[in-house]
Amino acid sequence: MTTSPPNRTFDVASTDNGERVDRFVQMRCPELSRSRGAALIREGCVMVNGVKVKPSSAVHHGDSVEVIVPPPIAIGLVAQDIPIQIVYQDEHMLVIDKPAGLTVHPAPGHPDGTLVNALMALVSDLSGIGGEMRPGIVHRLDKDTSGLMMVAKDDAAHRCLSKQLKERRVRKTYLALVVGSLKQDSGTIDGPIGRHLKHRKRMAIIEGGRASQTNYSVVHRFDGFTLVEAQPVTGRTHQIRVHLTSLGHPLVGDAVYGKASPLVGRHFLHATRLGFYVPPDEQEWRECEAALPADLQAALDAI
Repeated sequence: MTTSPPNRTFDVASTDNGERVDRFVQMRCPELSRSRGAALIREGCVMVNGVKVKPSSAVHHGDSVEVIVPPPIAIGLVAQDIPIQIVYQDEHMLVIDKPAGLTVHPAPGHPDGTLVNALMALVSDLSGIGGEMRPGIVHRLDKDTSGLMMVAKDDAAHRCLSKQLKERRVRKTYLALVVGSLKQDSGTIDGPIGRHLKHRKRMAIIEGGRASQTNYSVVHRFDGFTLVEAQPVTGRTHQIRVHLTSLGHPLVGDAVYGKASPLVGRHFLHATRLGFYVPPDEQEWRECEAALPADLQAALDAI
């Protein structure tokens, strides 16, 4: 694990006269979010002329601002040797190929055996997120969905990738095998998604739901099935599953929105390609790919 950067001292220039100290710290320490900087100020880790201040305090020309970033604190996450394939890695982030059946986060009643536990053992140079020694999960995949996920090692990468997702600059492509034959070779499904009004563990297209769009195109037509490439524009829970079901074509093996299948023991959905601008400077566009896992490939071979 990496240690935090050494204490830093900044002299306030005339151009920064009157600036809030939390804003000044963010400008001088761009790897820290404003909320993280404000937390450090409240904890007494930022001093102006040797005196502790409030986040709203102003700095003045000639002041000396010292910023102390303590090492990330351990939060009781257990590092576990769970096989995970790394598709891309640099000092700020990594892209992994998540296997099906693996939950992303620990939760009550499920404290370990998750992707986060695997990453704690797999990644040796975490800088921590929000002052905690943990990987930064930028987006999620359902437990039974396999494929590519981005993970941040530090705050700057986490903010950068989260911003790209919010601005819809990340390109995510999934392979889905659906029941039946789609009428059109390509199209866009546009339907607001929210919690199902009767079945609270399911999502549905409902009035007042969150705006959701999925682009799709047919890759191959089989007898009774269609292999589809889906690119979600938005990132709602179960979005691809709900949208394809709304066309009358649920995913093969999706027991929640369709029915179980003898072809495969889970829903057939795999995050196969992922494109993003490499943080933190976003000067490089990178695309990663992950082949179909064995169980999904076997299902295709069977039909």
